Amino acid sequence: MLEHGGNLRQAAMRYGRNDWLDLSTGINPAWYPAPAIAGNAWHRLPEPDPALVLAAQAYYGAPQMLPVAGTQAAIQALPRLRLPSRVVVAAPSYAEHAHHWAQHGHTLRQVPYDALDAAVAECDVMVVVNPNNPTGATVPRERLLEWAAQLSARGGWLIVDEAFGDTALQASAAGGAPGDAADDAANQIPDGLIVLRSVGKFFGLAGLRLGFVAAQPALLDGLADLLGPWTVSGPAQQVALAALRDAAWQQRMRVQLRAGGQRLERLLAAHGIRSSGCALFQWWPEARAESFHEHMARQGIWVRLFTKAARGIRLGLPPDEAGWQRLEQALSLWNKEQR
Repeated sequence: MLEHGGNLRQAAMRYGRNDWLDLSTGINPAWYPAPAIAGNAWHRLPEPDPALVLAAQAYYGAPQMLPVAGTQAAIQALPRLRLPSRVVVAAPSYAEHAHHWAQHGHTLRQVPYDALDAAVAECDVMVVVNPNNPTGATVPRERLLEWAAQLSARGGWLIVDEAFGDTALQASAAGGAPGDAADDAANQIPDGLIVLRSVGKFFGLAGLRLGFVAAQPALLDGLADLLGPWTVSGPAQQVALAALRDAAWQQRMRVQLRAGGQRLERLLAAHGIRSSGCALFQWWPEARAESFHEHMARQGIWVRLFTKAARGIRLGLPPDEAGWQRLEQALSLWNKEQR
């Protein structure tokens, strides 16, 4: 099993403290306030709620969507829907994609973002995380649609993981702004395009284990058959339905998160760190990545350490002003220790 952020139990066991400021995940620290759950949600088998799918289509601007138990479920299942193929995964990016496509008989190559255009002609499946996790790199929507058309012409797929895309919905490969595609039954996502969306990041509801896949109906049907029944719990469906419909909260949160992302970038720059990222996190290549990670852990701050495809550090947003002050103090101490 690959290592991920949010592993606070590991941090506590290693460093022996319980006052952690967890900046390791890039998940919104100001999570959506979940409503009370109806009692029958715990009792009934969780058959899919059509209202949830309609709310997701309206929110993401996508014409067809399938709820899944987190985008991780789709990441693990999609390689099982194809015969052995030539697969290109953008690198560096979320490691679970390459990990699962390397199995099931596929031939995998990891290609830097600036070389993806040339790689389209040499693969059957391309996977792009957009915006990228961990670097924040982005590919324009128009370019993604061009790649999808090239791949679909020979029976291929373009998979776009937009788990961190909620602060720029108009850039989604699946559609435009919220509501653009929800009421157009004749509208379909382009052939060969598969888009993954997550409720966990922007809404701060990672514990729900809920995501959505946008694709052509036939592919969604095949994915649903592979995943089986009752993939999303009844309580998760009720909470997500409220969150996806709450346009006022979404608008306020986009403003808040963009401001937080800019503040984090400025704070790092003030301490000599040139970073990139999105509204929910910042990342930079760090030659002393292990030392920085160790220093922050000694201050009770858990950050994401990358040592393989991308050697560097990723930081999420502090949850409150006290957290911002702790981060600033730890960065100042790091600079002093490096002199």
